[in-house]
Amino acid sequence: MTKAELVALMAKKAGIGKGKAEGALNAFTDAVTGTLKKGNRLALTGFGTFSVSNRKARMGRNPQTGAQIRIKATKVPKFTAGKTLKEAIGGKKR
Repeated sequence: MTKAELVALMAKKAGIGKGKAEGALNAFTDAVTGTLKKGNRLALTGFGTFSVSNRKARMGRNPQTGAQIRIKATKVPKFTAGKTLKEAIGGKKR
């Protein structure tokens, strides 16, 4: 699904115009991004949790030359699905 398709679906389900739906989607993504930039997590009960994970520095290989390279430590966004979302898509029920 593309962003345009998601905006159209949101507009239809909420009974609002596409412009307002796109504004709401942009506000949501900005809120998630801002929260993660601050190092915080955002939990939506039943849906899932957005958080930041730290990857340690490690050694890797250049696939073209086979030479070893050092990969820097970095922060990456992480999403963990909630129970309701897992169950809705056919995941294991506990």
